[in-house]
Amino acid sequence: MELLVTKTLFLCVLFTVSTAAPLQDAALEDGDTNPAVLDRCAGVEFDAITPNEKGNTLFFKGDHLWNGFTGPAQLSTLYFKELNGPVNAAFRMHNTENPDDHDHIYLFQDDKVYSYFNQNLEEGYPKQIEEDFPGVPTHLDAAVECPKGECMTDSVLFFKGQDVHVYDITTKTVKTKTWSHLPSCTSAFRWLEHYYCFHGHNFTRFHPVSGEVTGAYPKDARHYFMNCPNFGHGGDRKPSKCSDVKLSAATTDDGGRTYFFAGPIYMRVDSHRDGFHAFPITRAWKDVNDGVDAVFSYDNKIYFIKGDQVYIYKADAHFTLIEGYPKTIKEELGIEGPVDAAFVCPNENIAHIIQGNRMSDIVLTATPRVVGRVVPLPLSNIDASLCGEDGIKIFRGSQFYRYESPMILAMSRIAPVPVAITSAMMPCED
Repeated sequence: MELLVTKTLFLCVLFTVSTAAPLQDAALEDGDTNPAVLDRCAGVEFDAITPNEKGNTLFFKGDHLWNGFTGPAQLSTLYFKELNGPVNAAFRMHNTENPDDHDHIYLFQDDKVYSYFNQNLEEGYPKQIEEDFPGVPTHLDAAVECPKGECMTDSVLFFKGQDVHVYDITTKTVKTKTWSHLPSCTSAFRWLEHYYCFHGHNFTRFHPVSGEVTGAYPKDARHYFMNCPNFGHGGDRKPSKCSDVKLSAATTDDGGRTYFFAGPIYMRVDSHRDGFHAFPITRAWKDVNDGVDAVFSYDNKIYFIKGDQVYIYKADAHFTLIEGYPKTIKEELGIEGPVDAAFVCPNENIAHIIQGNRMSDIVLTATPRVVGRVVPLPLSNIDASLCGEDGIKIFRGSQFYRYESPMILAMSRIAPVPVAITSAMMPCED
């Protein structure tokens, strides 16, 4: 089931969220682009959709736009004063290797492209599309960014008819695909690693590499991407208390993506600028059903421990289950289950496996895997653990304990003062 797309959307096991009531506009008449009568709840085919550099989503229609998932239409020139007329496509650049270009907003009109940052037009723009994006056609239908890890390289997908022109940002080359199974997209949108093709007032979720559509589509955008009377699917619920949070697992992969797991769902939390959202674990890792016991990342792979089984996925553009898995914990890690939590610190090759009040260190470079040491811990009933540049977090209920390093954790005999999980970490109510 698709979950409601708002800035603080509900997490079906841990959290729920409320959204502000939308402003009531008059019905939209054919060809009428007066902001007083533009009402996306009446059913609008958007010209373009893109997040801005602050994470707010912009929905374009004619000479107007909506800033966010609620609120009235406004003139586009209030935000982008040099624009003259409607845009054909828009996207937010993902190019971390070029800070001068990263997070810039690109707007396309016929054969021209505009580049904005903080609503300021960059020097030299507008330009001809060919000048900035060689090989990309004019009069586009839609565009959407696709970072490396979701696509094979940092890319932009440009849509025109049934053709998708995949533009490699680094090499400035284009490969064209034809996705005849996908509706003709009038706008496209990436939100928290998910890709949506909008057509009419509906949308279809697709895979950015293959174009594959999984699930029952199309769906009405008014149920998911805006707050409309008589639409929605549970988005009026209030967020749970942070004091009720209970995680199952947490990990940060080699690409810097941080995931929290709770029951059968997961949430990516490092991309909080664009909002929080929970998805079924099976959406990304199809073979992992009914929750996980522990998760850790190593060597561009994600290890899921569930019961006495270990599932290993490649952490690339596709989360692909490695052939031959799942295997037993004994076969893969050299220990018996069950496992409460696990973590691997950045640039290290030791998996720290927590079982009850002890921690086993597994040397991941050894074949077969061997236990390096087993140490007692000052804590038990641990739910999850996470290691990053800021140290180690050991989660127990709605609190976590912070340690500077695995060595300090292993040497500790008294638990430090716990820290409460707050709304800054995930969508819950303090």
